[in-house]
Amino acid sequence: MSNRTTVTEFLLLGFSDVQELQILHFVVFLVLYLAALVGNLPMITAVAFDHHLHTPMYFFLMNLSILDIGSISVPVTKSLSNSLMNTRSISYSRCVAQVFFFIFFTSTGFALFTIMAYGRYVAICQPLHYERVMNSRACIQMAASAWMSIFVYSALHTGNTFAISFYGGNTVDQFFCEIPQLLKLACSDSYLSEVGASAFSVCLGLSLFIFIVVLYVQIFTRVLKIPSEQGRHKALSTCLPHLIVVSLYFFTLAFADLKPTSSSTSVLDLLPTVLYSVMPPMMNPIIYSMRNKAIKAALKKLIGGWLFTKNKMSILCL
Repeated sequence: MSNRTTVTEFLLLGFSDVQELQILHFVVFLVLYLAALVGNLPMITAVAFDHHLHTPMYFFLMNLSILDIGSISVPVTKSLSNSLMNTRSISYSRCVAQVFFFIFFTSTGFALFTIMAYGRYVAICQPLHYERVMNSRACIQMAASAWMSIFVYSALHTGNTFAISFYGGNTVDQFFCEIPQLLKLACSDSYLSEVGASAFSVCLGLSLFIFIVVLYVQIFTRVLKIPSEQGRHKALSTCLPHLIVVSLYFFTLAFADLKPTSSSTSVLDLLPTVLYSVMPPMMNPIIYSMRNKAIKAALKKLIGGWLFTKNKMSILCL
């Protein structure tokens, strides 16, 4: 009987065998990765150090920024190093870690999307209960519950994936270790439980998305009844960025999952995966903070304070 431990490494799909195109892939991915870092790190810094931003909305935005950095780092860093070193290999343990952390970061993000949607629903549709439902203690408990429960879920999902026997070789038709591609390498009688687990995950994600949509239908129904145009504009300005981010993540992921599979994998088959794994972490901070005056003001204040401290230290050294 074949043993899964005989597989010591996997071979990831490269974007090209041409050196010039490999360099182009490295540059493009590096720019996207740096853009995600530049967008998310200021968000984390602003919320962490400015007490004016210690509110439920910015608390969850900081959590999302942390998750965005994690989710884009999982596939991109290994892809960058492989392009730079002109290799396709990834160790078995590194592949396990990629699967675990990618599930963990993306699933936790979607759980937080749901909590944030509920928070907006309470703020607009049940404003008298907002302080009780979304106080700081409740927000920390909800965020901690999401992180811990998804951690357990990710460990079980990953363990179930790598409990299968890989009889189909070790070449993964993707630029990082992705469960659907790993299942193609599995023995037909050993991966049925993982298929069931993946189907459950899809149904759970779809249920959360439908729940978010139902909440926003009620939110927009209430917003349209606000007599003041300024009030309607303020309510929509806080809700639309969140809805855009959720839709961006869900539809890019759905597009990748529902894309017809082909017998021969090409570079074009990698694009849907790039969309849902790389684009949302890069776009989220742009969508959230592009028109957010509070975050801009907090960053200016922090930068001004840092420059003042630096100049003061320079004068003292003289």
